[in-house]
Amino acid sequence: MTGEIELAGAIAELVAEKRALGYKYVSEERALARFEAFCASEFPGLGTVTRASVQAWIAAARGRAVTPATLQSLAAPVRELARWFHRRGVDGYVLPAGTLPKPARYVPHVYTDEELAAFFAQTDRCRYCSEVPFRHLVMPVLFRTIYACGLRCSEARLLRVEDVDIDTGVLQIRDAKGGKDRQLPVSEPLRERLVDYHAKLAGQPGWEWFFPGATLGVPLTLGNVNHNFRRFLWQARIPHGGRGHGPRVHDLRHTAAVNNLRAWFARGE
Repeated sequence: MTGEIELAGAIAELVAEKRALGYKYVSEERALARFEAFCASEFPGLGTVTRASVQAWIAAARGRAVTPATLQSLAAPVRELARWFHRRGVDGYVLPAGTLPKPARYVPHVYTDEELAAFFAQTDRCRYCSEVPFRHLVMPVLFRTIYACGLRCSEARLLRVEDVDIDTGVLQIRDAKGGKDRQLPVSEPLRERLVDYHAKLAGQPGWEWFFPGATLGVPLTLGNVNHNFRRFLWQARIPHGGRGHGPRVHDLRHTAAVNNLRAWFARGE
């Protein structure tokens, strides 16, 4: 058995273990596959994680001028792979903590009431597009659902039609962070919007995803959501600091939390 096969097998077992514990481990699996290919090219026959291979892996990433956050995401799964070898009595180099620069901590943007009003007004002005024929229906409801329910972006975009009970006003969130499911009640004004939206798409053949992308058979992509989000921000005259600076779609979730706290405080709760 060659070193490359041993490394591939170790990665497969590590990924299987992580998923058995409830982790999705998708991006990590991709990073480890790249590490395996890198080692096969630069360190043929390598059967474990060595100091030289880890340092070369990090140097190659730095040569591409990746961000500190990306560097961490490339190094962390390799560190975990070395620990996996250790647990089986095989020497493996574990990159010491603090070796890599820490990513700058993002400070969430909490939207003001005026910014929210301006942003949602622009979503309401979204026009019909023949290439994405349901965009003008999706966008006003999608972003209101994210904000009003404090959803993560992918929790909203991956809702299926059967996950939205328009009669009771309950959303079924499936396989969210940590592989958990949960149910969320919506406010009556949002439920009425969902009912109106549902009526416009009900009966369309192939309507599977509640917020469809280019066709009814595919969900919105993160890229699609972010592209429209940036356009609405610009139209609402809300400044954007560039990549990594926001505001972000996820900040609607933070804003929902802050505004709920404010409302509870105002009511003496």
